[in-house]
Amino acid sequence: MNREDRLKRLRFRAWHRGTKEADLLIGCFFDSFSADWSDGEIGWFETLLDEQDADIVAWAIGVMPVPDRYASPMMERMQAVDYVDVAK
Repeated sequence: MNREDRLKRLRFRAWHRGTKEADLLIGCFFDSFSADWSDGEIGWFETLLDEQDADIVAWAIGVMPVPDRYASPMMERMQAVDYVDVAK
């Protein structure tokens, strides 16, 4: 799958998580940063989206420790949560 198609698929998955909170956290993260992602960062995000919403949110807001496989500058950026736009 080419980069453009991967990103379109990921955008849909990021915004259709099952809860509004997860949609905002993950979807806004995608919209804010994905244009500059490397192939490795896209792969990281693809893998992250296979996790449960509650876990992703808990890691991002710091109530659960981040597993080693996700501990990275990408997760640190997600943990800033300053990219969330609640007006969406």
